[in-house]
Formats: sequence, structure tokens, C-alpha cells
Amino acid sequence: MSDLLNKKTYDYYLPEELIAQTPVEPRDSARLLVYDRKTDKVEHKIFRDIIDYLNPGDVLVLNTSRVIPARLYGIKVETGAKIEILLHKRISLNDWEVLAKPTKRLKVGTQIKFSDDLSCVVSQIKDEGLCNVTFVYNGVFEEILDKLGSMPLPHYIKQDIKDREQYQTVYSKQKGSSAAPTAGLHWTKGLLNKVKEKGVVVLEVMLHVGLGTFRPVKEDNILAHKMHSEYYVITKEVADYINKAKSEGRRIIAVGTTSVRVLESACDENGVLSPKSEETSIFIYPPYKMKVVDALITNFHLPQSTLIMLVASMLGVDKTLELYNLAVKEKYRFFSFGDAMFIK
Repeated sequence: MSDLLNKKTYDYYLPEELIAQTPVEPRDSARLLVYDRKTDKVEHKIFRDIIDYLNPGDVLVLNTSRVIPARLYGIKVETGAKIEILLHKRISLNDWEVLAKPTKRLKVGTQIKFSDDLSCVVSQIKDEGLCNVTFVYNGVFEEILDKLGSMPLPHYIKQDIKDREQYQTVYSKQKGSSAAPTAGLHWTKGLLNKVKEKGVVVLEVMLHVGLGTFRPVKEDNILAHKMHSEYYVITKEVADYINKAKSEGRRIIAVGTTSVRVLESACDENGVLSPKSEETSIFIYPPYKMKVVDALITNFHLPQSTLIMLVASMLGVDKTLELYNLAVKEKYRFFSFGDAMFIK
């Protein structure tokens, strides 16, 4: 039997050429691996075919968070050394927790200049490259960030994107994520409209995706892994509707692991949801049993990551690795700009 608490249990071989560097156009032309847990059947489809697997009355849950241009390049005022900052979490109006590279050049009081209109001062040094900074600026911070910042694409994507909107879902609203909820990148407005016309209920939650998405699990024992907290919101209307749908035996389908994290964070032991507006650091790994989520639309995730562990909590480790190895064999595209999987 697999050691569910060892990170190496969640490893698989991925040729580098299968890591997607650019998104497909149109969005819904990505490939889709469909796995039916009841029949153990695998099908290879195109993402727009997802409509054939959704039924009237199903509830589709989207994360509407929007990515900010969170990567800033500046210089240390004292020495001129180059510093890269990645915004992680807003603490107050002008204070942010950030990931800084290289951190060893920084100390409390260090000034970093990004332009004549934007600079920051380091107020606290933390571990794992994190620190707190206070921004000083002339004008509106968000407008300056839009001009100076770049999209925080993951490290495994080596080329830039033509248009920032390629790294946003078509339904994104609230700014605050440091990474895109990537399962949502496959949806077009037209496909969502067709799904609604079929009688599928589409609901919205919000979770600002943090830097934990980029962070590998370093410790062999996954229980030693520290999850970064992420801010999420689920309204009373959405919580009440999902509770009603669950009581009627209707399927709750999460679009992406971030939607799963919202739903599984906001429920009690019996799977009953409450409205919430708070931080979550939920870590979902086998043998966790989903209390709210019945099905999942997701991308193919990094080896030994918390996201593949979440998938394994729905499929079991052996089936997860079997499907991932099949996806490699079939040359699916992996990670943020890659293809999708529907676990039903």
C-alpha cells in the first residue's frame, strides 16, 4: 500500500515538452480527459464537449478572482542591486506580504525603487523568501501597478503572453490573485451560456490564489508542509442554494481546485455550507473525503504538489497516477496553460 504521507508517493515522470508554454485558441479547444469513477471509463474529448457530461440541475461552481500584475522589478536604492518582488497578500492599504528575490540582499529598512512613482520599504523579513513591505507612491496604486507590473506566470512558463487577458478567466471580477485559477481558463462566454441554457446552474465563489500554488512540497512527510492561507468569500445566497441542491441529490461540480478549497473550507462535518469571508489554509490529501464536491474539472498538476494530492483524495493515489501516466502517453499538455480533466 502507498505511503499517503510521503511526498514521493505523488510523483510521476513528465517530459519537459509536455509543459504547455502558451494557451490554446480558442480556449475551449483544449483537450479533455473524462474519467467516470462509477464505471472506471476513460474518454478523450475536447473541452467544449464538457456540455455533454453536464445535466440539467447540476451546479457548476466558479472562482471569480482576477489576477493582478503582481511581479515588479526594481533596484535597491542603497546599492543599485536588482530586486524582483512578487505580491503575495495585501495586509493593509499600503502594506503587502511579498516574495522577494534575492532575499539575502534585504534587511528591515531597505528601500526598493521601481519607478519615480513607486517604491517600497522592507518592514519585516520572514522565512522562505517572504517579507513585508510598505509601498510609497504618487497617484493610484492599482493604476501604477497596471503600468509597471507584469503577470506572475509560473516559473515553468518560459515565454511571455501576447495579452494579459490570456491569464484571466472570462468571468474574473475581483482583483487579488497571484496566480490564475487555471481550470477556468478553458471556458468561453459562449460555452458558459450554452451550459446555462441546458439547465445547469452556474454559481460564483471567490478565492484569491496565493503563492502556495507555486510552492513545491519540500518535506518528505507532507504533514510538515506549511500551507499559505488564502482569502475566500462565499455568500449566503450561494451557500443556501448549494445546501438545497445537495439535499435534492444534485451534483456539485467544482471548476478548479480553488473552488474545491472554498467549498470544503466553508462547510461543517456534515457538508452543510455557511456564508464565509475569511482566510483558509485547508490542505486536502488522501484519505480526505469530500463533503460538498461531487465532481471536479481541473488541469494536470505538478508532481509532488498539494494540487495533485487534492486530486488523489478524489481518485485515490493509484488511479491518479494511472490517469496522469495515461495523459503523458497520450501527449496531453500539462500545468497552467495545459489541457483539462473531468472527474465525474
